[in-house]
Amino acid sequence: MATPLIQMALDSLDFDATVALAEQVADSVDIFEIGTPCIKHNGINLVKELRARFPNHLLLVDLKTMDAGAYEAAPFYGAGADICTVLGVSGLATCAGVVSAANATGAEAQIDLINVGDKAACAQACAEAGAQIVGVHTGLDAQAAGDTPFDDLAMIANLGLNVRVSVAGGINASTIQDVVRAGADIIVVGAAIYGADSPADSARELRELVDAA
Repeated sequence: MATPLIQMALDSLDFDATVALAEQVADSVDIFEIGTPCIKHNGINLVKELRARFPNHLLLVDLKTMDAGAYEAAPFYGAGADICTVLGVSGLATCAGVVSAANATGAEAQIDLINVGDKAACAQACAEAGAQIVGVHTGLDAQAAGDTPFDDLAMIANLGLNVRVSVAGGINASTIQDVVRAGADIIVVGAAIYGADSPADSARELRELVDAA
């Protein structure tokens, strides 16, 4: 199994602070995620800025598209996004639209399973529709209620789908090796890095833990 990629969630609303944080952690992460609040606030110019500054990193735009899949995602792929997200609850037609937009630029589409009832069925259908990544995601509100993504991760990873599996939801130094062992291909980390006294040191520690798992 290949070493999982580390995805850094950039969630600040401040354009310059987002770029500065990316600069601090670039050596230890593989994917920069422009989080949903961040992309809503800063728009496509942030995609262009990060693409120009980090040509060797993957760039994910967390659009969480709910309708008009191809129409909404296409400009972000055109601006340099390698991955855009679409909500699994949007329905197969919308997911397929984002897949189509991704394929047009040689990029990838990620299905976000947040709040999907039958996650296995959704993942299966979207994989068959051509999605390259399935995201197991426990959101902030669910985390506050005590939920974690770990059981869902194991279930999705064990389906044997021809996709990469991403996991997000409160992952930190004490749990990151568990998600590696559970089968994650992409590990999303946010607060454990940007909330640390030294984001660079925290990112480096997480990189070492993933590489050693």
